[in-house]
Amino acid sequence: MELSILTLCYLVGSVTFIIGLKMLSNPSTARNGNLLAAAGMTIAIIGTIFLYEEDGKRLGNYPWIFGGILIGGVIGTLAAKKVKMTAMPEMVSMFNGMGGACAALISAVEFDHIYQTYKAVDTAWLADFVAAGHYLTIIAGAIIGSVSFAGSMIAWGKLSGKIKDMSFRGQHIVNMIMLLLVLAAAVFTYQYNVGFSHILFYATVALSLVYGVLFVMPIGGADMPVVISLLNSFTGVAAACGGFLYNNKVMLTGGILVGAAGTLLTILMCKAMNRSLKNVLIGSFGGGGAAAGAKKDQGAYKEITLSDTAVVMSYANKVMIVPGYGLAVAQAQHACHELEKLLESKGVTVKYAIHPVAGRMPGHMNVLLAEADVSYDKLQEMEQANDEFSTTDVVLVLGANDVVNPAAKTDPSSPIYGMPILDVELAKNVIVNKRSMKPGYAGIENDLFFQPKTSMLFGDAKKVLQDLIGEIKNL
Repeated sequence: MELSILTLCYLVGSVTFIIGLKMLSNPSTARNGNLLAAAGMTIAIIGTIFLYEEDGKRLGNYPWIFGGILIGGVIGTLAAKKVKMTAMPEMVSMFNGMGGACAALISAVEFDHIYQTYKAVDTAWLADFVAAGHYLTIIAGAIIGSVSFAGSMIAWGKLSGKIKDMSFRGQHIVNMIMLLLVLAAAVFTYQYNVGFSHILFYATVALSLVYGVLFVMPIGGADMPVVISLLNSFTGVAAACGGFLYNNKVMLTGGILVGAAGTLLTILMCKAMNRSLKNVLIGSFGGGGAAAGAKKDQGAYKEITLSDTAVVMSYANKVMIVPGYGLAVAQAQHACHELEKLLESKGVTVKYAIHPVAGRMPGHMNVLLAEADVSYDKLQEMEQANDEFSTTDVVLVLGANDVVNPAAKTDPSSPIYGMPILDVELAKNVIVNKRSMKPGYAGIENDLFFQPKTSMLFGDAKKVLQDLIGEIKNL
């Protein structure tokens, strides 16, 4: 009877994961979807703690279990409540890394259990006692989890500005050699005597951690959304391995869902950038290479005043707002929504153009605008927005840079050449708000800023928008 109740708990958890993931696809239901999936996870955890049995024995160790849940719950709650929207990508990377570390530790514990069981016959091969499928699940969880943990920590450091991009001549060859060493160590661990196998296992984990660092280190900032998605899929696969090890259906389902969703998102984002995953991983796009740093004579740019901006936008028929990372840094999403409502009260049609890789993580701009209660119906995906720019009177670019750079279409020598962009230059007027003329994360100048239809409006996005609202009200 207890087994049936536990199975039911796992079934409920699995179903809530699937329904919750589906609800996350729409901002209006995303919050409830997240809560639903969390409720399912809570049911699965409680069922495991009190109903799971192995060899007729319950888990026990309740003080350790609930102590860990309490400490982790408090840390997670405080981190989530205090994090700023600008730091959300770093937190996602951090939490994802913790998931990878957890999966690797599960594999380490399981391998240690095997070693302790058979170490008395230390001259025999490990393969004589452990089925190949069981070992493959253990070592896959250890390797993938370790790579995900180390890579996520490097991604966290890069996104928070604590770690700089680093690459050296022949690094990709070194990475390939390191990966081969990881795989070779994994094979030798299985095809070697039990007495030495635990040393080889931990050597495999150590090599995997080094590979995770080297794997992410040369990847430039402009590719971080893709890297976060990929590492997220790694964590999901590693968690699924843990589900296989313990025959835990809900852990297996959750891992598969995370792995599949992360993989699909990675593919979609690569498609949005018109680049292959291989190109992202070995191209060091945005890493500050020579090509990225090359400058050309662009001529002069022109500035626009707040009062002129207020007049142009107030008498426009249609305005498109293009949010970018600068909007997130300035925490200007609420001021942006206020401007939108003010313009609409004057009969202006206002929409938002969202590039799939704008910001520092997948869906960064969607999350930011949803927080300010911007209607999802006003958010235009790149293809929709590009169809509307030619009939738009004013485009207001707020902190976006590389995703509106025409060099992606016109300059074959540019590191972003071939990446689909928002065709804002097709509008009648383009107003770009930036703090300065500093290049974006790809490290290149933006050709858009020097075009005749473009005017620069310098300053902090939040203050500029607040002042602009005041100017429009005074008209």
